[in-house]
Amino acid sequence: MILNKIITYKKKEVKKKKKELPLTKIKSNLKESNRDFKLSISKGFNLIAEIKKGSPSEGIINRDFNLERISRIYNNNKYVKAISVLTDKKFFFMHSSFLSIVRTLTSKPILRKDFIIDEYQVYETRYLGGDAVLLIARLLSIGEMNRFISIARRYSMDCLVEVHSLEELEKVLKTKAQIIGINNRNLDTLKIDLGITNRLLDYIPEGKIVIAESGYNTSKDISRIRDKVNGVLIGTSFLKSKDINKKINSIMQYKR
Repeated sequence: MILNKIITYKKKEVKKKKKELPLTKIKSNLKESNRDFKLSISKGFNLIAEIKKGSPSEGIINRDFNLERISRIYNNNKYVKAISVLTDKKFFFMHSSFLSIVRTLTSKPILRKDFIIDEYQVYETRYLGGDAVLLIARLLSIGEMNRFISIARRYSMDCLVEVHSLEELEKVLKTKAQIIGINNRNLDTLKIDLGITNRLLDYIPEGKIVIAESGYNTSKDISRIRDKVNGVLIGTSFLKSKDINKKINSIMQYKR
């Protein structure tokens, strides 16, 4: 399964990074985030636009990938409230340094999207300029999630905690998580079922911020969830488009 391959690789990658840039050095330079990710996605219906060159399910998504151009388009689009940046090199063809670069090109909050398995990566996220970090419930225990959330809060960062099943959701609801992402993609098969979001929404108590993830390509797709969640995270459909700005506007413009 692809997820097992990713995690095996990620463990080796983190071990290597700890030697190259020790945690003590990272901590000595850390400052609190001054961009409020949670606030940016709390009011109305919001878009988190994602930057990635490729993915395990799609291969290379954008062969004319230009980090600066995409970042500026997202920064200037009124619908984009936050930007998600993939930082995995082997499977998504990105690099952790890209997060730092994007930060210089936008004033919007930045979510680091990666496979977070070690607290080192949470500290590293702030070091790189991230304002929020994605946690995947399937990969972490309740204790780990709470610890990572606490570390993030120490530096005024938020955590978007991702689930795909009721079992994962029930685990997350026992943590300090305030922002829950519902991923319509099965991380084992990579198949997408847009019905996942609607099925899990009934089990999420009021007061949580909910973000729907994966598989949204049209305004019709969005219309099914617009009044039920706080926002949506979209990357692939934008990055496949020849006119990214136009695609964002066409997806986000509300038509009853």
